[in-house]
Amino acid sequence: MTKLQDKIWYACYGSNLLEERFICYIKGGQPKGAQKTYEGCRDKTLPADNEDFYICSELYFAKQSSNWDNGGVAFIRTVFEPQASTIGRIYLITKDQLIDIARQETQTTTELLIDFDRAIKDGSYIFKRPSWYGNLLYLGKQNEYPIFSLTNENDLQPSTKPSKSYLKIICQGIKESHNIDDTTIFDYLKNKQGIKGNYKDEELLSIINEWP
Repeated sequence: MTKLQDKIWYACYGSNLLEERFICYIKGGQPKGAQKTYEGCRDKTLPADNEDFYICSELYFAKQSSNWDNGGVAFIRTVFEPQASTIGRIYLITKDQLIDIARQETQTTTELLIDFDRAIKDGSYIFKRPSWYGNLLYLGKQNEYPIFSLTNENDLQPSTKPSKSYLKIICQGIKESHNIDDTTIFDYLKNKQGIKGNYKDEELLSIINEWP
């Protein structure tokens, strides 16, 4: 396995689209709107870079998070499809930092071993089960650095309505990282599993329009 200080891109697609919130995973702290305080990474060096990004996988909302008013949270499917496009953001961090982020996402208190080379070879690597975000996906390379993301290992799970506060953070993150107008964000979100049938158009638009 290569050195844990090697740089990688970490691809986010949910609430961590908002940089202020993602930084809590690095430095520690309680993000706005969240009930949980994060311990942060052992290496609290801020990301060396970040860029907007699109993931060829479908976004959906599932589970029930006490951190977000018992609403659903974002996942991407493990099957990549050319026609699928999930709005994302990539942060340039170290492998060691991603392991610590994965520990926080999976509520792991012990050491966590992640085989990045295996994820690159196989396309994914399940490092913890059962776990909401125990599946490391390999998304290719950008500027010679590998791109990884975290999601669930099971695509076939019931969808759940995300809370307004959770969607608001996602929308803020999209606006911060991409030059996208409110109508385009509405068209992007309205048919996602967990949102479709659970939010009226005007209700979803009012959430999107809230900025900052």
